[in-house]
Amino acid sequence: MYKVLGSINTRTFRVLWMLEELGQPYELIQSPPRSAAVMALSPLGKIPVLQDGDDIITDSTAIMTYLGDRHGALTHPAGSIDRARQDALSNRVLDELDAVIWTAARHSFVLPEDKRVPEVKPSLAWEFGNNVNRLAEQFEGPFLMGDTMTIADIIAVHCLNWAYAAKFPVENDTILAYAKSMRARAAFQRVKALAEG
Repeated sequence: MYKVLGSINTRTFRVLWMLEELGQPYELIQSPPRSAAVMALSPLGKIPVLQDGDDIITDSTAIMTYLGDRHGALTHPAGSIDRARQDALSNRVLDELDAVIWTAARHSFVLPEDKRVPEVKPSLAWEFGNNVNRLAEQFEGPFLMGDTMTIADIIAVHCLNWAYAAKFPVENDTILAYAKSMRARAAFQRVKALAEG
């Protein structure tokens, strides 16, 4: 059984959602960043952390890539053109959605107060919305890569949920409908129930 260290209201949600989609058993060990349990496994103190036997994997995208490859689902085969396109799309979502909203979070509550620049947040919200609109222009549906759900979808929808919590407006009807359909998935709902429980 996999062990996942982290807090559900962080990128840990992505890993739990993937495990639920894969139907793999796991144990969630609620651990905030830089806690003693996390620091014992990850020198950076970041979450999530996946423990698979004696092996430790950090970074939500690396964990999901490992799980996808190991279980042959939610990913295209390594070395294929479709995998290269999937990886490019995942990196795009990380660069254009995750990184933008994470920067806003850093200037809201992560950085020491004297290092925060709250005035940057409206610019970041605009950039996020612009990037969402550009993503919608290439949306194939029902998933980002067409008929196949991949890791990129989990990252994107998690970022869209994060944007909602951060009050970043997402006004693109295509992306709003996509996110709504993804949140209706049984695996997503099971993780959401864990978070609310």
